[in-house]
Amino acid sequence: MANRDREEIEESYEEEYDEIELRRQWRHKRRIRNQIIAYIVTGILLVGIIAGAGIGVHTAVTAMNDKKHAEELQAQLEELEETEPVVVEAPEEPVAEEPVEEKSYLDEIVDACISEMPLEDKVKGLFIITPEALTGTDIVVRAGDTTKEKLGEHPVGGLIYAEQNFKDEQQLKEMLSNTASYSKYPIFLAVEEEGGSISRVAKAGLADNVGDMKAIGEGQDTAKAKEAGATIGGYLSGYGFNLAFAPVADVAMDGNETIGDRSFGNNAGEVSTMVAASVEGFAESGVSACLKHFPGLGCTDEDTNAGMASTEKTLEDFETTDFLSFQAGIDAGVEFVLVSHLSVPGITGDNTPSSLSEQMITEVLRGNLGFEGIVVTDAMNMGAITEYYTSDQAAVMALQAGADMILMPEDFETAYNGVLEAVNNGTLTEERIDESLRRIYRVKYKDKVEE
Repeated sequence: MANRDREEIEESYEEEYDEIELRRQWRHKRRIRNQIIAYIVTGILLVGIIAGAGIGVHTAVTAMNDKKHAEELQAQLEELEETEPVVVEAPEEPVAEEPVEEKSYLDEIVDACISEMPLEDKVKGLFIITPEALTGTDIVVRAGDTTKEKLGEHPVGGLIYAEQNFKDEQQLKEMLSNTASYSKYPIFLAVEEEGGSISRVAKAGLADNVGDMKAIGEGQDTAKAKEAGATIGGYLSGYGFNLAFAPVADVAMDGNETIGDRSFGNNAGEVSTMVAASVEGFAESGVSACLKHFPGLGCTDEDTNAGMASTEKTLEDFETTDFLSFQAGIDAGVEFVLVSHLSVPGITGDNTPSSLSEQMITEVLRGNLGFEGIVVTDAMNMGAITEYYTSDQAAVMALQAGADMILMPEDFETAYNGVLEAVNNGTLTEERIDESLRRIYRVKYKDKVEE
């Protein structure tokens, strides 16, 4: 009985063990199955992700290619739009470029000349002096060895002659011809020849006097004003002159004796037409004209030869009088403007002579009136300058103000050395000197463009 009970118990244990083992094996299989399922699902997900990424990359690349292609097409369209106006305007370009090429050629000649000059020659080239100041003699009536030697030492920009230098036609032609040949550089050979009372050559008996400008102005015949300029320029050119200090552009007030009959009149509009016609006449003769006496001496009876001369006129006053005639001459192509020693406190605020005033030369004459040619001072040996400034002070101040050439300093050597020292110490720059020389040599070499 006891043995049977023990057997039953053992069988029971065996059955329970087998059941436990079966459950363990089932759980193990289930875990394996679940892992397999998980691996399959993960694999499927990975495949989906990879496939999706591939599709996205393909889509992105396709989009980028499409965008790039669109941009290329847009750029081509824009390029075509930009090039269309050029094709239309092309036939007009040669016409517009012709004057630029001519100007460039003249500048090339001018720059080549200036680049070869030592500083001393550059500075001396800014002065117009008398032949007596050059040679140190009392009266010059011929150009011989002394003139040749002195021009070698002092290659000035120009010489101005007076009646005392003229004896007869042959003497005058020979003197000017020799002087031009002796000069290291092209030189201005100048004279005051307005017609009427200020006619150095005609008063020496070497030409017929065309008469004073007041008489021509009263006739209001611009053809006669042009004829007068052409006649004066014609006989000056025949003798060898290339610069005339004329015409007078001042508008003379009634009763004015400083300018008087040298002016075309007192009506600014009528004077303007006469001045322009006169400038055209000089141009036809090949002689450079020089308007004077900016800003206008017709408003004062004071004489700058004797001392300071001033006016109370304002800028607005000048704009309705003298500036009209100066503007007309500038528009007609005049190459020189002479600036007087007139003090204009209504514009400058002080008594500085116009010839030494940056406001009058640079701001008004060049800025307001647009003059781009050669600015030359009135004679610097006049009382309006010599009573208040030394020769070197006046010369340096004039160049600082914007003038290009110094006319007849009281002492040429002092004036020259003063300007040279100003360049060496930085008061003036060599570039400033070159600026004036370019204006000067554009006139001196203007005929080279036509050759």
